[in-house]
Amino acid sequence: MWQPQFSYYGFRYLQAEWVGDAPSTAAKILDIAGIELSSASPVTGSFESSSETLNAIHALIVNAMHNNEVSLFTDCPHREKLGWLEETHLVAPGLIFNNDLRGLYAATEQNIADAQHSDGEVSTIAPQFTVFGTAAKPSVFDDSPEWGSASVLGPWAAYRFYGDVAQLRHSYPTMQAYVKFLEGKARDGIIAYGLGDWYDIGPGEPGVAKNTSLGVTGTLMLYEDAVAMQKIAALLGHADDAASYGAIAEREKNAFNTRFWNPTGGFYDKDSQTANAMPLALGIVPAEERAGLLQRIVADIHAHGNHVTTGEVGYPYLLRALMEGGRSDVLLAMLLRKDPPSYGSQLAAGATALTEAWDANPRSSQDHFMLGGAEEWFYRGLGGIDLDMSRAAGERIAIRPRIVDGVAWVKCGYASTLGRIESDWSRAGDVTTLSVTIPAGAQATVAVPVRSAAPVMLGRTPAERTPRVTLLRRDRNEAVYRVQPGVYSFSIADSDQ
Repeated sequence: MWQPQFSYYGFRYLQAEWVGDAPSTAAKILDIAGIELSSASPVTGSFESSSETLNAIHALIVNAMHNNEVSLFTDCPHREKLGWLEETHLVAPGLIFNNDLRGLYAATEQNIADAQHSDGEVSTIAPQFTVFGTAAKPSVFDDSPEWGSASVLGPWAAYRFYGDVAQLRHSYPTMQAYVKFLEGKARDGIIAYGLGDWYDIGPGEPGVAKNTSLGVTGTLMLYEDAVAMQKIAALLGHADDAASYGAIAEREKNAFNTRFWNPTGGFYDKDSQTANAMPLALGIVPAEERAGLLQRIVADIHAHGNHVTTGEVGYPYLLRALMEGGRSDVLLAMLLRKDPPSYGSQLAAGATALTEAWDANPRSSQDHFMLGGAEEWFYRGLGGIDLDMSRAAGERIAIRPRIVDGVAWVKCGYASTLGRIESDWSRAGDVTTLSVTIPAGAQATVAVPVRSAAPVMLGRTPAERTPRVTLLRRDRNEAVYRVQPGVYSFSIADSDQ
């Protein structure tokens, strides 16, 4: 038997041919087997819904993630196999919900530290096996803020899931050096270079951002880095550093709004989905403009036939802006499309793993996870599981499912560092049921969606009269409870009758 010992290959089809002299009539192939390779990271998440389309999209994305976790996070398993960094923070929630990736994230952080340049620059790939440009002729593929910011936002995402302060402390010097480097690139607070919203849907072939100015994504990367660093510095006991990073974040927010907000039109930059969604998701839009900007994003999506125009950088922020803005109905409409650009069009083209381009263009990679942001909506949105270890102990677990018409039920679970968390919901007739599991030693807030004034029940008892359950607030959309460890099944009728 022969098999490769020092390499692996991504493929979908295999053709075996005899090379050399004609074989004897007795010669035959006894067996050919494809051995699937990935990391040994344990499976931690599960998602299933009543929608076969959503389930197929989930499988499509997870296949691509697993195929690119052999020894480091790669862009594709069949072509470059390079450790492009932007994916490790842009789609971090989806990655971490599905597998225990503490080892791979720690290895990635060390790869970044080892490859970091003396001036603090973090290249687009780590390990930096390939240098695309030279000192005399730099390449845009060597340094881009949306990629280098993985040195800050990747460790921060891992901490929010795993709560490992020691790992955060280990990476802190690397983060500090990169933020200092990126800050030095600012001109009047604006970072305007790099790849931008890579592979967005615009005129011509996909590549460097077309719909959104480079200064939008670059500046917002420095802003998001600084916000994360303010929290990280405070966690590590560096009060002076925290104050400094807070000042950087405030300066970048003001510079961004001054440069890119169009007060007459009520939009940012060129009015693209990415330019409007990123500041909305990051919370820097003036309060009085938020509702109008969200509606503008929704209108643009509808104008494009419920299709996305973002590239890989803007897409996760678009999902978060819609999810937090209460427009999961729009997200569902986008995900159910079967014409390009969409996940459905990739499935229709025969894809078995997520592709690099929205339209499954065969000239692009057929096994990429960079557009896998929908996983975050599956777990945090539809499933409603929100875990953040940076929050106070009683606030770390929050359950807040987004129940949308067109999906009858969802089953979602995550094996967290605190224990197993589950959130399952269904609608049958006029009754909505939400079943949750909170691990031992933890507390959680649970937001039960309501559409009537009827009481929320636990069995035959109103929830607020049940031991270990405390009503925190109720409005016309949800009833929010503080619950102790255990298994609970909330139910509510959609009408008062």
